[in-house]
Amino acid sequence: MRRSVSTLKAAVLLSALALVPAGAMAQGHDEIHLPDTKFSFEGIFGTFDRASAQRGFQVYKEVCSACHSMRHLSYRHLRGIGLTEGQVAALASQFQVQDGPNDNGEMFERPARASDHFRRPFPNDAAARAANNGALPPDLSVMVKAREGGADYIHALLTGYADPPPGVTIAEGMHYNKYFPGHQIAMAPPLNSEGQVTYADETKSTVDQMATDVSTFLAWAAEPELEQRRAMGVRMIIYLAILGGLVFAVKKKIWARLHQREPAP
Repeated sequence: MRRSVSTLKAAVLLSALALVPAGAMAQGHDEIHLPDTKFSFEGIFGTFDRASAQRGFQVYKEVCSACHSMRHLSYRHLRGIGLTEGQVAALASQFQVQDGPNDNGEMFERPARASDHFRRPFPNDAAARAANNGALPPDLSVMVKAREGGADYIHALLTGYADPPPGVTIAEGMHYNKYFPGHQIAMAPPLNSEGQVTYADETKSTVDQMATDVSTFLAWAAEPELEQRRAMGVRMIIYLAILGGLVFAVKKKIWARLHQREPAP
């Protein structure tokens, strides 16, 4: 009987632990508070800052694309951040993609077209792991949607590298980050110095600015129809409000007539 009670207690304890989020278990009482970056696209009337998104794509292309893919995005989609068809075509042609087979049954490389997906930095996941000490760099196509905190988390992560506090030991090959769950991350700081990227519009490329811009670009990439969806929602709310007012007015008019026809008691 005692053995069965002990077994029951153990089962209850395991069930309770299973309900605790992994992050909470890893961090204990160390709750992470993300800074509010106040992006332009936040709020019901928010819109993407096209200039920031274009700079963010430049940061992705020159820094992040060396390890991270964006396999769900095609070059033609970049027209959504304000690039012209000519700019997109010229940009895509800078990359080589594999195609084929040709008439001889062989695969070959050619300049990318606007309709092609973003070129992946590695041919497959095994090659990506081999080049990154066994860690697989995640695809960034919908990373803003995949992480709690969204763009604020991405911005905080990119600017959160620091020296570990006293008493904290960092494992070999890991880096301390204030905003990463557990505070130990395998990715080295990708944005590590001012001027790392030279912006075409001559914006000063501080680490914070680059992090803001690439977070804006990734937010757009994860939900490029955000502005259209919000605009449609606002139009629907206005339409329903007008329709509700008309229905209420008609109802009052009909019931007023019915009250007039009621015989006196």
